[in-house]
Formats: sequence, C-alpha cells, structure tokens
Amino acid sequence: MITRLRTTTRALKSRNFRLFFMGQGISLVGTWMQRIALGWLVYRLTNSAFLLGLVGFVGQFPTFLLTPFAGVLADRLNRHRMVIATQTVAMIQASILSFLVLTNLIQIWHIIGLSALLGIINSVDMPTRQSFMVEMVGKKEDLGNAIALNSSMVNLARLLGPSLAGFLIAAVGEGICFLLNATSYLAVIIALLMMHLPPRQVIKRESHALQDLVTGFRYAFSFAPIRAILLLLSVASLTGMPYTVLMPVFAKTILQGGPNTLGLLMGAAGLGALVGAIALASRSTIIGLGKWMVGTIITLGIGLIAFSFSRVLLLSMGFMLLTGFGMISLMAISNTILQTIVDDDKRGRVMSFYTVSIMGMMPIGSLLYGSLAGSIGAPTTLVIGGTICLIGGTVFYRRLPSLRKMVRPIYARLGIIPEIARGLQSASEVTSTSRS
Repeated sequence: MITRLRTTTRALKSRNFRLFFMGQGISLVGTWMQRIALGWLVYRLTNSAFLLGLVGFVGQFPTFLLTPFAGVLADRLNRHRMVIATQTVAMIQASILSFLVLTNLIQIWHIIGLSALLGIINSVDMPTRQSFMVEMVGKKEDLGNAIALNSSMVNLARLLGPSLAGFLIAAVGEGICFLLNATSYLAVIIALLMMHLPPRQVIKRESHALQDLVTGFRYAFSFAPIRAILLLLSVASLTGMPYTVLMPVFAKTILQGGPNTLGLLMGAAGLGALVGAIALASRSTIIGLGKWMVGTIITLGIGLIAFSFSRVLLLSMGFMLLTGFGMISLMAISNTILQTIVDDDKRGRVMSFYTVSIMGMMPIGSLLYGSLAGSIGAPTTLVIGGTICLIGGTVFYRRLPSLRKMVRPIYARLGIIPEIARGLQSASEVTSTSRS
C-alpha cells in the first residue's frame, strides 16, 4: 500500500512541482467557481442557450488563433516568467469581473469582452504551462506521473469548485465567486515566485517566428502518432467536451433545479475526472496507454448519450461522472504520450497544437452546441455529439497497431522498453533524424 502510494505521488518529491501543485490547486478551485458562476450569470440575465454558446465561443476562440504563436514564444523565452505574467493578468481579469457584478453594473457585453480577454490570456498560458512542466519535475521519467497528478489536482478542484459555486450563488450571488477566484490567483503566483529553477538554455534562433511555427507544424503533423492523437482530441473537443456549455440548461430546464443542481452535475463530472486521473497516476509505465485512449473517448460518448436521456438527478450525476472520467482521462493520456515522444526544442510548439486541439476546437463546438440546442433541443444535441465521439474512437482503434509500431522505437531510445533489440533502437535514431 505504501509502495503504491509512493509510486502514485513520486513527482511530488520535486520541490518546484510540489509548490506548483499546492498553489495551482488553490487557484483552480477559484477558476472552477468562476466558470460555473459565469454560466449561471449569463443564463440568468439572458435565458438564452445561444448566448451561453456565444460566451463559451469568445472565451475559447482566441486559443485557436493565438496558441500556436504562443508555443513559439514558449520555445524561445523563459517559460517560468511567462507563466507568472499570465497568472497575474488573469487575476486582474477576475477582479474586474467581480467589481462589475458586485456593483450591479454588469451587462452581457461586459461578459463577452472579459471572456475574450481571458481567452487571450489562456492562449498564452496553457501551452507555456504545459511545456514548463518538464522543468518543474526535473526527472523526465516522472513526467507522466506529474501530468497525471496535475490532472488529479485539476479535477479535485473541479469537484470542489462547482459545489462551492452552487452554494455561494444561491446564498450571496455570483459576484463573490468571481472575487474569490481573483484572490485565489495569489496562491499560484506566490508558489511560482518561490521556485528555484536551474537556468534553462534557450537557443537563440536566427529564424523568423513564423518559420519556427511552420517547422513545428511539419514536425507534428508529418509523424502519424502525433497527428492521430491531435486529430482524436480535436474530434472530442469539437463534439464532446462542449457539453459543459449546456449544463445550465439541463440544471434549470430539464431537471427543474437551480444553481445547486448545476453545482452537483459539474461536481459529479469532476469526481469522475478525479478518479480517472488518480488511476493514471498510479500506473508505473506509459505502455498500454493507446488502448486507454480508445476506452476514454468511448466512455465520453456513452456518458453523453446516456445523460441526454436522463430526467432524474441522481442518474444524471452518475452519467456525468462517467463523462468526466472519459474526458479528462483522454486529455491526460494524450498529454503524457505527446510529452514523452516529442523533442524538447519543439515541446512548446507541439503542446500549443495540443492546446489548440482541445481549447481551440471547444469554442467552435460551444457555438455549434448553443445553436443546435436552440433549434433541436439540448438532449438531442448531446446525442449527436456523443455518437460522433464513438465513431472517432472506432477509427482510432483501427489505426492503433500501426501507430504502436511507429512509437515503439522512440520508447526504446528513451529506455521505456529496455529489453528491445539493438537494431530497433538504431531504427529509432533514423526515425528521429528524419523527423527533425
């Protein structure tokens, strides 16, 4: 039992990651409180599923446009300083939002504008923070565990944040949620400032930033395993993950509840995601994660379809647990595999494409979900999204054997498969050279 626990938490031996884990954990509770409160505020002010989708769209679409360039910056600049800067600006955004709500000055155009601002901040923060992970951990063999622990932290916050938000919205209104989120950013900023990091050698590049972006794109999409993972994530993000934008509709209209109902639904999804992240953290190897990817997107699709038919809160919470498990497990597994097989000097750009595949596609999905829900209803919209996820998982499963053959030499070169033949290890070097 003790050995299992040590295996599950081994990345926390790193002081820098431990600081980040604690500070970001506090901050993310506030982030999830703001997300739930924002959706409820929009629906309370407008009673419009379309505007819920629109706010989700403008809050995430900058990721689609700007994140690839942010990945170039993450490979060129000091990632530590970049993350401190993005977290500070995000704290200012939350402070402005809380002020407008608490003073009853808030209007829908304020929400749209501030959501767009947060989208711009996140487009820089997410790929930088993902690529900064390896610097915090130090030991590359602990990277997969750190990613899984990070997902556990995110989803524990996702479990606590919505529940707290539901209670606070009902008791004192949405403004306090935004204020607490603004305050929570101090925890992660202080943690980042307390880190002791070895100097990272940033290679001075003579090439233009656009040229670096093109190089990163060719590197990622010319190698079938990276391309397949990014495409699968894009399908899930476009047709499955935007379900969150319709949760206020299900809570208020379908299940005849209030903000507490919304908090319970999102909390159940967070619990499922937490279970999935802990299960991944307890693994001692990344071997076999390809099958897990297939299982997670299938689980996501089934969860969405089942949830769409439920009219009982407890059943809906159970299906949300299933959906959350599938969604976050898919993201964490993809992150782990990508960060393992990419070259370090292209890590920022590949992780920017990873971010685009998730957060860049979600705004388009949010807009589609909002539009479809307004015309054919929220339940039917989820059925369509879940069905497409099932199709995407089936296609990926058929390609899995050929993808494994391509990744196996890289695992051999990294020592993940130590018993591999020397000839196969030589093949990995040829593969690496051709991709560079």
